[in-house]
Amino acid sequence: MEIWINPRCGKCRTALGELDAAGAEYTVRRYLEEPPTTAELTEVLGRLGLEPWDVARVDEPVGKELGLRSWGREDADRARWVEAMAANPALIQRPIITADDGYTVIGRSEEVLKDVLSH
Repeated sequence: MEIWINPRCGKCRTALGELDAAGAEYTVRRYLEEPPTTAELTEVLGRLGLEPWDVARVDEPVGKELGLRSWGREDADRARWVEAMAANPALIQRPIITADDGYTVIGRSEEVLKDVLSH
């Protein structure tokens, strides 16, 4: 299992605590220090079944600077969003957890954390 975290994020710390309490084996990726590539983001989005604008933190300062709220949300806009998120990883919603079988979630709730632990 792999979890992408920002150590200053309360939801990330909660997710780590839940994984530890469940005895789960996992690796941590501090995605602000080791940003995902556009290919990795595209792959994760595919596993999540979401679009980049669904997981973008548009209210982050860089998101406001870029004017993300006004960006298009069509197929043709997908690459622009992914490139912006790869260049500015603070825009990526967190924590993202990928189970060993590839099942991937954004672990922001207890229910979702329990779900990923069952994989």
